[in-house]
This record gives sequence, C-alpha cells and structure tokens, in this order.
Amino acid sequence: MTKQLVDRALLSVSDKTGITELAKFLEARGVEILSTGGTADHLSRAGIHVVKVSDFTGAPEILGGRVKTLHPKIFAGILADRSKPEHQKDCEDHALPPIDLVVVNLYPFEATVAKAGVTVPEAIEQIDVGGPSMLRAAAKNHKHVIPLSDPALYADFMRELESGSISDAFRFRAAVTTFARTAEYDLAISTWLSRQMDGDGAPLGERFSLSLQRVQSLRYGENPKQSAALYAPAGKAPYRQLAGKELSFNNLIDLESAWRIANEFSVPACAVIKHTNPCGVGTGADIAAALRSALEADSVSAFGGIIGVNRPFDDSCAEAIGSLFLEVIVAPSFSDGAKEILGKKKNLRLVETDGLKQALDVRTAAGGILVQSADAIAPPAGWNVVSKAQADAATMRALEFAWIICAHVKSNAIVITRDGQTVGIGAGQMSRVDSAKLAVTKAMSSTVGCVAASDAFFPFRDGLDILVDAGISAVVQPGGSVRDDEVIAAADERGIAMVFTGERHFRH
Repeated sequence: MTKQLVDRALLSVSDKTGITELAKFLEARGVEILSTGGTADHLSRAGIHVVKVSDFTGAPEILGGRVKTLHPKIFAGILADRSKPEHQKDCEDHALPPIDLVVVNLYPFEATVAKAGVTVPEAIEQIDVGGPSMLRAAAKNHKHVIPLSDPALYADFMRELESGSISDAFRFRAAVTTFARTAEYDLAISTWLSRQMDGDGAPLGERFSLSLQRVQSLRYGENPKQSAALYAPAGKAPYRQLAGKELSFNNLIDLESAWRIANEFSVPACAVIKHTNPCGVGTGADIAAALRSALEADSVSAFGGIIGVNRPFDDSCAEAIGSLFLEVIVAPSFSDGAKEILGKKKNLRLVETDGLKQALDVRTAAGGILVQSADAIAPPAGWNVVSKAQADAATMRALEFAWIICAHVKSNAIVITRDGQTVGIGAGQMSRVDSAKLAVTKAMSSTVGCVAASDAFFPFRDGLDILVDAGISAVVQPGGSVRDDEVIAAADERGIAMVFTGERHFRH
C-alpha cells in the first residue's frame, strides 16, 4: 500500500453520473476541486465550492471552450513525477502545484454518431481533445496521479481513500481502464469517419475496428482444449442469466440461434436448437402451444437442446417441458411459477434478454476478419408464382413460415413444414438432393400435404422430385439456376405450386 492523500482534484465530465456525490466526498476531506464549464456550474448548483480552471491557470477559456485545460499549469501538475527532484524543482520554480486526481469522461462522440442523420461537422464538434490528453497524462503518471475515466470506479476510489491510502493495484487498474477508454474513443472516431469516406456512411468502410471488453471467461471453447471468453461493447452482455450452470461457448452460440428464429415471428413462436440448427420450430395461439408444437416436431433431437421463445415463459410452458432434459431456455422473461418449476432442474440455464440482434456478422477466416451486414428476410410481397398451379393465401402463409425457418438452417438446407410447425429439416449437406432426402427421412409425421423451402435454387429436378414423392404440395425457392425452366417444368409435371423469392439465404 502506498500512502498518498489527495489534496487537489480536477473534475470535468460530460456524464454527470455520480459526480456530485464524489465531489461532496472530496470536499468533506478538504480536497481543492478544480473544474470547467458545465461541470463547474453543475457542482456549484449543488453547493460545492469549486475553483474554475480559468482562475487556476490565469488563462481564460477561448475558442468557444475548445481551449481551457490545455495549459502548462494543468499538465505539469498532472505529469510531474514526484520521485524525480528535477521535476519537483521545475514545479517549484514555475509555481506549478500538483494535481492528485483527474476525473474526466469524454464528449459523447459515440452517442452523437448513433443518431440518425448526424453530419460530419456535428460529429467532429464532439471529438474531445483536452479530455483524452488529461486522462492519458494521469494514466501515464498513475503512481502519483489517479485517473478516473469511468463513474463505475468512483465507489472503489472512495473506499480506497477513506482507508487513508490508495493501493498500487487500484492505481494500475484505473490507468489500464483509462488507456482502454481513450483507445476505444479514438477507435470510434476513426471507424465512423472512415465510413464517411465512402460518401454514404456505409457500415463497411476502408477500416473496420472493434473495441470490446471481456464479459466472462468461459471454462473452454467448443472443445475442452480450447480457451474462450465472451466480449461485448462496454463489457455488458445483452442478457441476464437467472439460474443454472455457467453458460458455455456452445450455449451462447445456440441460444442466439434460438432467439433469432423465435423473434422472426410476430405470433407466439418457439425454436429448439441443436448445434446452431433448428430441430423443431412451432407457432401457436399462445407460447405454451408454440412450445409444444416445436417439441413435437422432433422430440428425439430436442433432448439436450436449447429453447428460445418470443413471449414470456409462463407456468404452462414450464409444465409442458416435463422431464425433458434441456441445456438453456432463453426468453424475454420468466414467470415466478416457471422459475420455481424449472428451478428444480438445477443445471438448466434460464436466460432473459430484451434482444440479441446485431447489425453486423463478424467472423475470423483466411487469416483476417470477414464482416457482412446481417441477413434479413424480405416479406413475400415480391415473390413470384412461376408454376401453372397457383398458391392460395393459406399456401403462401405456409410457404412464408417454411422460408423463414430455412434462412436459419445451415446450407444446403431443405425445410418441410405444416401449419406453423416444422416436420422435417435437412441441414448442412454437401448436395441439395441429400438435404431433401434427409428432410424427408427426419420427418416425425406424414409429409403428405406439407410445403417445403430451399435456401438456394434447385440445380436439377432430382431434389424437387424427392419432395413431391413424399407428398409435398408446394415449394418456395430463390430461383436463378440455369435450369430453372427444367425445374419449373418438373413442378408443372408433378402438379405442385412453385414460388420464386428472388433471394437466397446461404448460411455457412
């Protein structure tokens, strides 16, 4: 422990969270508080005595506030290494008093550019210069000056100071947090400005950067020999685990798949996931009915699965699960009764979330990072019935359900459905005809009168023939093959309706 009381602090924040409480704490301990602009006014209104930086330096704020802390008296007070006699002498010779604490958070650049229609001049005006400079100076000199760049540090700092000393460990933690924050800030600026170089603010500009904080260290990755961790913006996961064992790498991937599929629907819907693919999806009049439908679609594969729903998970849902072993249930919320019932399954993980959807899909490949915009499923308004047999409104609704599910199945994908329930799913096969065979083979009930979806075009009629032989009455596919005419002719020959969507949904 290094004994170091705080005699002088500089407070300049855009985020006022907790700043009044911190300032009162410092004032009660006789700390001189320097402050600027809006922060000084905010603290003065709270009855806290502050010394304006302009009075401290003897230099007025100029250029509309752009220059106020960029002054030798500020930076010498922060940067002076008090273990070096020559630094001490310089400060004494030039009347540069030490500053022991720097509490600064930065102009809200990220929040500004998150707004629709923000212009480059508006964004540039929110680029902080003095703030990052003071923080970096304090972080560099953290053995003597404490940098607080995040309100989340205030409580720990006050506990440390109240004990009469500031530990080396806390100083180092505050410095690391500060350097991470300034790096993140610069990254946000360079990334957004880079996008503007394309002229339209496209999300995939010349440079692509991510700044994430570790949320959780995981026991291991996909396999026990692999290390793994979860990272997220600001170190905050968009979900809350209520019960069960610690979430694993595979759990997190699968629960996102379950959530995404269920939330493609406006009606109550449930998806059961195994290894990122749906093994059963169902909709219903209520969420319990949708759950039962999804489980019945493939009750064998549902064992050890991940369930996602788009409505609160209520008591009737918990009762519908019965003795089935599951890994995770992800839902907007859980009723008290459901939590009590499911709590008897000690290892079952219950996860609440308001949303997991992301604008970009980011993966590592080919020695670099691949980035793409997230896949989106267009409504059927632009679909085209290409067969002689027409599809009535009920058939079109059935095809839309199959098409939505198919977009979430690993390619090559064939999905067979009936009345808002999956019947058979062929996923991840090397040929489309194999996917068609697998979907028929996996069917837990009759496929007669069902509809089917293919995530990409049929290159030959063989896959279509397998489906029609199984009793499929209508098929939706993107179209676009050089043999489209042959496949359409096959549909006409077999007397089924065929719809082209004009877009594919490969999923690798």
